[in-house]
Amino acid sequence: MDAPADAGSNVAPLAPPHARPRMGLRAALLALGILALLAGLWGAMGRLGWSLPHGSLLAALHGPLMISGLFGTLISLERAVALDRGWSYAAPAFSGLGTLALLAGAPEAVGAGAYAAAAAVLAGGSLLITIQQPAVFTGALLFGALAWLAGNILWMMGQSVPDLVGWWLAFLILTIAGERLELSRLMPQRRGSEALFLFAIGLLVAGAQNGLMTENGAILFGIALLVITLWLLRHDIALLNVRRSGQTRFMAACMLAGYAWLGFAGLSLIGLPPGESSLGYDVALHAVLIGFVLSMVFGHALIILPAVARVRLSYTPVLYAPLFLLHASVILRSGSGVAGWEVGRMASGILTLLALLMFAGSLIISVGARGSIPAARG
Repeated sequence: MDAPADAGSNVAPLAPPHARPRMGLRAALLALGILALLAGLWGAMGRLGWSLPHGSLLAALHGPLMISGLFGTLISLERAVALDRGWSYAAPAFSGLGTLALLAGAPEAVGAGAYAAAAAVLAGGSLLITIQQPAVFTGALLFGALAWLAGNILWMMGQSVPDLVGWWLAFLILTIAGERLELSRLMPQRRGSEALFLFAIGLLVAGAQNGLMTENGAILFGIALLVITLWLLRHDIALLNVRRSGQTRFMAACMLAGYAWLGFAGLSLIGLPPGESSLGYDVALHAVLIGFVLSMVFGHALIILPAVARVRLSYTPVLYAPLFLLHASVILRSGSGVAGWEVGRMASGILTLLALLMFAGSLIISVGARGSIPAARG
């Protein structure tokens, strides 16, 4: 996600001839990420109480499949494409292998080990980028990869997901915030902005280290989310782009809606520490993963997919419909949890699923209308 990501362009640059042989590999790795998404969604429906074949088995793997299997694979693949080094593709490959191992019934430690290997390669690539371009945003991306590595190692060692999930959330939050920080360089610089961002990273790491199931860890993590939210709302280029039109405004709307959920998650962690309330855990977790992270995915898909999969995508206002459904599902899930309305919680899963299917359908129609990007002639 580089600077032109918010500029409204929907045509990816032509790949150099030496990159063409990797397109098959990219497609295979992207398919493994989609497989993790489908399995993770199946498990999510099982966790919500829907009676599905193998639902209980996948419900136990829902978190790892979504965070490491889906987002870990996609982020690693995007970073590998950006680095354009053959070894960097080992990160999404290890992540995909971890997903296959878990779905094949291998011990969790095997899948966790593969995810840890993926995170280690991603951290190595992020370190290389940081050395080549020392900056706060590259450092944030490096810390995000290290947070993913820490969470995967803890899971491999047998720690429960609720105790380590702060590290996985830190991975996603720091990755997204670091990339938005890169774009914020296009905005007028304000004194102390980078120091505030570093302060938020420190709080986030401290909260993850203490664990979200402890009151201290939840409060530190929650404060970090509030600081990051305020920082993004003040410094992100989305505040300018939301005044524009078309794809640029849609992307900005996705960003700003996601930031609202990130701040809400922070308030939930402070007011309803997960160690004292299962409601607090559910609300905060899904406010981040659905409200924030998936909103970012919706906003950047029109840029990432052309770069990774070499397809042309066209913006259409229809994309606002799945975006609305996505956020409606989080509202319904949070409100139903507070009200103790189990039917509403179950229905929220259907809304999330519909939002994802509508978004995917819109992109597929767009690809069919525009076609694939022709290969560069050597």
